[in-house]
Amino acid sequence: MEKRFITMLSLFVFIAVLFSSNPLLAEEKPVLLKVPTTFAAALPGLGTTTTWIAERIELASNGSLKMKIYEPGTLVAPFEILDAVSTGKVNAGYGISGYWEGKMPGSSVFSTIPFGPEAGEFLAWMYYGNGRKLYQKMYDDAGFNVHVIPCGIIAPESGGWFKKEINTVEDIKGLKIRYYGLGGKVLQKLGASVSLIPGGEIFAALEKNAIDATEFSMPAIDTRLGFYKIVKMNYFPGWHQQATLFELLINKNTWNSMSPSQQMLMEIICKAATADAFAFTEAIQAKAMVENVEKHGVQNKYYSKEILAAFEKAWYEVADELSTTSPFFKETWEDLKAFRSEYAMWTNYAFLPRGLDK
Repeated sequence: MEKRFITMLSLFVFIAVLFSSNPLLAEEKPVLLKVPTTFAAALPGLGTTTTWIAERIELASNGSLKMKIYEPGTLVAPFEILDAVSTGKVNAGYGISGYWEGKMPGSSVFSTIPFGPEAGEFLAWMYYGNGRKLYQKMYDDAGFNVHVIPCGIIAPESGGWFKKEINTVEDIKGLKIRYYGLGGKVLQKLGASVSLIPGGEIFAALEKNAIDATEFSMPAIDTRLGFYKIVKMNYFPGWHQQATLFELLINKNTWNSMSPSQQMLMEIICKAATADAFAFTEAIQAKAMVENVEKHGVQNKYYSKEILAAFEKAWYEVADELSTTSPFFKETWEDLKAFRSEYAMWTNYAFLPRGLDK
């Protein structure tokens, strides 16, 4: 009888262990991610990426994961999202690493880098180089309690909206301009007065002449914000943002409480959202550019080779300065340069010359 009891007890223990250790069999604790964003939901490829995920994740997880999106400023101010996620005020947030530049100088390198890489090369470094490892290391070393997942990418942005033509580098001097990240540091070096304000505040700043010029994103996105009503010259190429990577931040305590299958699903759905954001935004730019010209009187301009050369020269000076003051940036920049040096064989042989740059 005792032997039979021991056998039955062992069987029950085995079944309990099996169900508790196998995420496919054990009942998962439902997780609701409350996600404040830095971008309005209506903005293609910026805000729509999070709504794309939110509409699919509950079904994909069989109800185990849900996501609720909050418009900029309704739950947390855009530039306060990192702190809010880290402290647990909210358990997740969506944004772009360059918005934390004031807290971590050089953090913009994980969102976009002047003069490349383009989207394909950027993702190659992120997923199959050291990009992803260094990305998380940045937050860990700075003491932020967050897990970061790359979650969305777009191709080149426009190079800026101006009230007057930019014929020489001298035309940059004295401009009050909204410009993002490392590109903003380049223009600052060339004499511009640079500010970084959230997208929803740019139109009002232009209208009140608080700024003379701006960049924000791609033509189809900028059009939604109505820049064409005030500034009519849209310059290309987007030398400062040949690709822009977005991030989903999840509080580490929340991340660690999720099951392996929930964590894997978040990774997979963010990769899918990245592909969708890229394809969607690529599909709508040409039409927006034509409409800007025909309906709104916008002039699509292309920077001269001399101006682009000056921008590039200034960028490498900025990179050298950041490498001197920020050991983190130096480590990341050196790693990215090494990756790009090897990748250059593919770039130089594989791609056709493009458009006005032929």
